[in-house]
Amino acid sequence: MLSNSLALAAAFCIALSSMFVAALNNRLPLLQLARWQLGAAFVMTALAATVTGGWASLGQKQIEELAASGFFGIVFASTTYFATIFKAGPRLTALLFSLTSPFALALAYGAYGETIQAWQGLGIAYVLIGILVAVALPGHMSAQQGASEPKASSLGIALGVVTAFGQALGSLFARPAMASGVDPFAAMAVRIGVAVVIFWAAAALPALRRRDVAISRREFGLIFTSAFFGTGLGMVLLMAALKSGNVGIVSTLSSMTPIVILPMVWVRTGRRPGMAAWAGAFIAIMGTALISLNSTPH
Repeated sequence: MLSNSLALAAAFCIALSSMFVAALNNRLPLLQLARWQLGAAFVMTALAATVTGGWASLGQKQIEELAASGFFGIVFASTTYFATIFKAGPRLTALLFSLTSPFALALAYGAYGETIQAWQGLGIAYVLIGILVAVALPGHMSAQQGASEPKASSLGIALGVVTAFGQALGSLFARPAMASGVDPFAAMAVRIGVAVVIFWAAAALPALRRRDVAISRREFGLIFTSAFFGTGLGMVLLMAALKSGNVGIVSTLSSMTPIVILPMVWVRTGRRPGMAAWAGAFIAIMGTALISLNSTPH
């Protein structure tokens, strides 16, 4: 299914983005990183919406829905997402991000009455179990147990849960706008634009401005690359998936980030994932197949 494929592609982009964000740990203050990363993403999505003529697909109601989505899914969730990576590392952040799926299922059922088939429910359970097996069991992956991986803290875990809930709320508010046919680039430009206004306005506060540091060319490159793959391309793909996909299913598939990130960390560290990681990946792939094979064509 197209919506399923788009959601999986979003998971890949989000995982790749988190690797670049992790490389900026201890280099930039959190709000300065968010400000520049979101600013870069806004420029990219706004230009794309202009080229594709996507602005014409927006009406006042869609703008209001996407603005609410941007507040919860970007202003709220992106800040805690960066903080979680800094406090808990990209691996645990990816695991906690997968909680978006059950949050989204519950919210979509309560708000829109969206339900899923029994086989799809089993597939979602497989995906979540696979994620847990791959990155939460002892000995899951020696490649990620290095000095660069922060020790998990209660604060880091709490921030991750908040991130997942905020992302689920963002998807919930975006769903009706996307279902009405809004262009994904224009949708993301509106969502990110709300965050850009808030974060750059906050930068005017002297207490925050004093914390800013000079950004090197390499750091700016990491910020731009993370913005392109994460807040830019990854979220655009997620918005496109929501145009025709069930909120819960799309959120589940886009939460495959913990599985996708395993080979990325392998490439970065040179250490091979353990058997638990491969077993978890296999279980998650089985779940993805169950979801996709039992989805109604769009």
